[in-house]
Amino acid sequence: MSHQSPMISIPKKTTDEVDWTTPIRHLIAKSYGENPDNYIQECQALQRCRQDAVKGAGSDTTGRDLLYKYFGQLELLELRFSEIRVNFSWHDAFTNKVTTQTSIAFEKASILFQIAATHSAIAASQSRFEPEGIKLAFHYFRACAGMLTYVNENFLHAPSTDLSREVIKFLVGIILAQATEVFLEKCIDEKKANALVSKIASQAASMYTSLNEEVKDFQGKGIIDRNWVTVIQIKSKLFASLAQCYRAQADMKAGNHGDALARWILAESLAKEAHRSASSFSALFSHVSSTLPADAGPSILDRTKSHSQFCTERKNEAQRENDLIYNAVVPSAEVLPPIEKASVATPIPIQEVYGSPDVQKVIGPDIFMKLIPLSVHESASVYSEEKAKLVRKEVENAESAEVEVRSALEATGVQDGLARFKGMVDSGAEEQPIPLDVRRWIEDIGIIEDRESVDTLMGELTRLKESVRGELENTSRELEAESHECEAMRIKYDHLWTQEPSAGLNKALRQDLKSHMAALDAAATSDQQVVALWDSVKGDISLLLSPGVEEVFCASLQPAGPSQSLLELDVGYDEQERTRIRQFTSEIEERLGRLKKISYERGEVLKDLKEKIQADDVSHLLLLHRRNTGVEPCSFRPYQQRLAATVHHQQVAIQELQSLWKGLRDLAGRGPGVKKWEEQERLKKDMVRRFSRARDGYMDVRDGIMKGLQFYKQLMELAASLARNVKSFTSERRVERERLIGHAEVQQRLSVPKQPLPPVDSKPPLPPQPHSRPSLEASFASMNLQTGRHATPPPPKPPQVPQPSSYAVSPPAPQPQRLSTHGFPPPPPQLTRSTYVPPPPAQDPYASLGLFTSPQSNSPAVRQPSAPPPPPSQKPPSQPSHSYTKQGYSGSSTFPAPPPPPPGVGTRISSQHQPISPPAPQGYNNQYKYGYGR
Repeated sequence: MSHQSPMISIPKKTTDEVDWTTPIRHLIAKSYGENPDNYIQECQALQRCRQDAVKGAGSDTTGRDLLYKYFGQLELLELRFSEIRVNFSWHDAFTNKVTTQTSIAFEKASILFQIAATHSAIAASQSRFEPEGIKLAFHYFRACAGMLTYVNENFLHAPSTDLSREVIKFLVGIILAQATEVFLEKCIDEKKANALVSKIASQAASMYTSLNEEVKDFQGKGIIDRNWVTVIQIKSKLFASLAQCYRAQADMKAGNHGDALARWILAESLAKEAHRSASSFSALFSHVSSTLPADAGPSILDRTKSHSQFCTERKNEAQRENDLIYNAVVPSAEVLPPIEKASVATPIPIQEVYGSPDVQKVIGPDIFMKLIPLSVHESASVYSEEKAKLVRKEVENAESAEVEVRSALEATGVQDGLARFKGMVDSGAEEQPIPLDVRRWIEDIGIIEDRESVDTLMGELTRLKESVRGELENTSRELEAESHECEAMRIKYDHLWTQEPSAGLNKALRQDLKSHMAALDAAATSDQQVVALWDSVKGDISLLLSPGVEEVFCASLQPAGPSQSLLELDVGYDEQERTRIRQFTSEIEERLGRLKKISYERGEVLKDLKEKIQADDVSHLLLLHRRNTGVEPCSFRPYQQRLAATVHHQQVAIQELQSLWKGLRDLAGRGPGVKKWEEQERLKKDMVRRFSRARDGYMDVRDGIMKGLQFYKQLMELAASLARNVKSFTSERRVERERLIGHAEVQQRLSVPKQPLPPVDSKPPLPPQPHSRPSLEASFASMNLQTGRHATPPPPKPPQVPQPSSYAVSPPAPQPQRLSTHGFPPPPPQLTRSTYVPPPPAQDPYASLGLFTSPQSNSPAVRQPSAPPPPPSQKPPSQPSHSYTKQGYSGSSTFPAPPPPPPGVGTRISSQHQPISPPAPQGYNNQYKYGYGR
C-alpha cells in the first residue's frame, strides 16, 4: 500500500487566562490561618503550569506531559481547596461557544478533553507501516477512549456541547473503531488466519456502520465536520468488503466454493460503493482540516481503488474455477451466514494511565505539599496510633508464644533428656573415648608446652630471684663496709676526725634496700604458692599430655567389666526396641527443629511488619481520601495472618512433642540399663572435671609465673639502680676519708710538743718499747674514764714540755715563720687553697683525759666533740684517689709518709695550713646532703 488509511483526530478546546493566585491566597488566610505570602512561589508555579498546558502545548508528547502534570496538580489542589471558586472560560471544540464556570470540576473535564484530543492526534500522526508506529497508534487511541469515558462517567451535567454525553459517546465510538482498524492492519501485515482477520474486519465495519447512522444527526445540528461523515461512510463499506474477502478465502480453503463465490461477488459490490464515495470525497476535499491529514482524499481513494480491483480479479477467478471445475450452487447474499465479530479494542482506564511510574514522574511532587489540612493531620495521628496498637499487640503475642514454647520444653525436660536417651541407643557404636573438650585442652596445653614449658619458666624465675637477692646482699655489704671504715677512722683519730657519720647519710638508701628485701621475701612466698599449685596439678597435666589419657577414659567408662553395650548386658533391650527408641528420638529432634523454624519465621515476619509500619506514610492517601473517616491499617493484615499461623503451628508441634516424649519415657525410661548408663556418665564427668581443674590450675601457674618474671625483672632494675647509687655514695665517701686521713695525720704531727735538746755528753734516750697496734676494743677501753686504777694504762707518751697545772689552758699555737727543730714537713700544698679557716678550740680536747677520778660517761657514744666541725667549703680541692690505700674493713690503715718539703721552703709551718671541712658528696639525692648542712 502506497497510502495508509486516514484517521480522524478530535479537535481541541481553547481557553482564556485564569487567575489562580487571588482565590488561593484568600483560602490560605481564611481556612488554614497561615500567611499567604509564604506560598507565593507555589501560586506562581500553579499559574505557570496552567499556562504551559493550555497555551503553549502542542499535539505531541511534550504537550501530553504538560497536560498530565496540570491535571495531576488539579487533583491534589481540589483535595486542599475543595471550596475554591475561580472563573474558568473555555471555548467549545465544535461550536466555539464560550462557557464560563467557577467549579474546578469544569476545569478538570476540559483538561481531560484536551488530553484525549492530544492522544488522538498522536495516534493519527503515527506511521503505521512500521510495527512501532502501529503499536503506539493502538495504545494512544485506547488511552484517548479511556479519558473520554472517564469524562462521560464522572461529569454528568456538561455545560458545553463537546462535553455532553452524546458527543462524548460518539467520539469514543470513532476512536475505538479506528483502534480496531489499526489492529486489523497489524493482523493483515502479520498474515494472520483469514477467519480471524475476517472477524476483526467485520467488527470494524459494524462500528463504522453504527457511527454512520449517528453522525448524520450531529451533522444536521452543525456539530460534526461533514468530512467525518464521508470518511465514516467510506470506511463502513470498505471494511465490510474486507470482511467478505477474507471470509471468502477461508471458505475456499474449507471447500465451500459456492459460498466463497457469493462472498466475492458481495465484496466486489461493497468495494465499488466505497470507491465511488472515495472519488466524490477526493474531488470535494480541497481544504485543510485540523482533524484529518492533508492527504486524506488521495489516500482513501487509492486504498479503495486498489481494493476494488483486487475484489474484481478474485471474483472473476473464482467464477471461472466454479464454472469449469466445481459447478457449485451460488447462494444469494441474503442467505449467507453472517460473519462473527471480534472486539479487540477497549479503553485504557485513566487510573492505569496515571498509575504509570513515568506519568507520576512527569506530574512531580505536590506544589502545595507544605499545606496540609487539619483534618488530614488528625487522621494521620489516629492512623499512627492504630499502627502503634497493632505493633504492640503483635509483639505481645510473639513474646507470649516464645514463653509458651520455652515453658513447655522446660516442663517436659526434653532437651536435656533427649541426649541421655540418644547416648543409651548409641552406646554400642564406636565413639571417641576422650571428650571433645578434653581433646581441645590437650592440644592447647601441648602447643603451649612445646613453645615454653613450665619447668623452663620455673628455672628462669629462680635465676632471676637469686640474681636480685645477690645484688641486694652486695649492696648491703657495701653500705656496712663503708660505715665500718668511717667509725674505725673516728676511733683512730678521735676529735680530729670530722667526717659525718654514715648512718644519717645513707638512711634513704637503707630504707630502699629494706623495702626491696621485703618485696623479695613477699615474692618468695608467692613463688612457694605457685610451686605448690604446680606440684598439685603437675601429675594430671603430665597424664593429660601422655598417650595413656585415652586408656584412663576407657577404664573410667568400663567400671563393670568387659566392654559391652549397655543395652546388651541384662536389661533385655533387643534390636527392635533399640530401633523404636531411635525412631522416637529422631521424631523428637524433628519437632524441636520445627519449633526453631517457627520461632525464626515469627521473628522475621515481625521484623518485616515493623519495617513496613515504620515506612508507611499515608498522608498522601489520607489527603486523597479525606472524606473517608475511620481509616484502618488494612495493608498489614497479611503480616498478622502469617503471625497467627506461626502460633497455630507451634501449638500443634508442642502437642506432638509432648506425646512423643511421653512414649519414649514409657519405653526406655526405666530399668537397670539406665542406672548403668548414668553411672558411666557420672564417672566420665568426674574425669572431665578432674582434668578441667588441672587445666585451670595449669593456666593459673603459668599466669603466676609470668607475673613473677615481670616482677623480678622490675625488681632487678630497681636493685641495679640502688647498687649504682650506693656505689657512687661509697666512692665519694672514700675519697673524702682519704683526704681527711691525710689532714688528720698532719694535725697529729703538728700537735706533738717540742722537747729540749739533750746535753752533748748525755746519751740519747732509749726508744719506747714497741707495742702492738691498738685494736678497736682497746681504743674504746682507753677512752673509758670511770675504770680508775683498774683501767689498762695507756701507752707511754713521748716526752713533752712541762705544762701548766691548769687544764683549761689552750695548747700552744704553732710558731709562724719558724723551722721545726725536728724537721717535720709542712702539710700538703693543696690544703693551702682553703678559703675558710676554723677558729682554734677554746680548750684542750684531751684535758679531760687526765681526770681519771671525775665521774664521766662510760660510753664513748655520748661523748660530745669539744668544737663543732668546720663548715664545708664551697669549692673543695680535688684530691687524688690513689694517695691512700684502704686495708680491709677492720679500720686499720697504712699510710705513706708525707712528701718532703719542696726545696727552698723553710721548715716553719705557715698559719694558713688549718683543717678544712670535707666536701659535700656530689651526684646523690638531697636526702644524702642533710648531714653536711647542720
